[in-house]
Amino acid sequence: MTITVRQATEHDLMALGTLYAELHPDDPALLHEQAVQTWQEIIGQPGRTMLIALREGTAVGTVDCIVVPNLTRGGRPHMLVENVVVARSARRQGVAGRLFDALIDLARAAGCYKVQLLSRVDRTDAHMFYESRGLRPVAQGYRLYLD
Repeated sequence: MTITVRQATEHDLMALGTLYAELHPDDPALLHEQAVQTWQEIIGQPGRTMLIALREGTAVGTVDCIVVPNLTRGGRPHMLVENVVVARSARRQGVAGRLFDALIDLARAAGCYKVQLLSRVDRTDAHMFYESRGLRPVAQGYRLYLD
């Protein structure tokens, strides 16, 4: 089966919502108007790209990445990666690999010196995948949830 990766568009909002429901099943669903407004804010951010993976026209994965300007490393930016989701029905079929190939290509094209993401400590399968793609656990991450 062919997996294609492209930049997500507003037309993908329902599919993205379905994928995000797998990532955070306890989150309340966004109303369509709120999703559209948030989408407009997202696409208005310079360097922000949301990728979507499709298998036979069906959304099976997504990743959100942003190129962040930087005053260190000779002014080279870095990329932050968030909300990596592959549908349960499509895991271990190359979807995440295709998404990561695409985001690394974006990071290289933008001149980034690193790609960085945070992952919960209990996601050992995800960690094995990230390491297989060349990412290394070289830092300790911290979060403060404000809810």
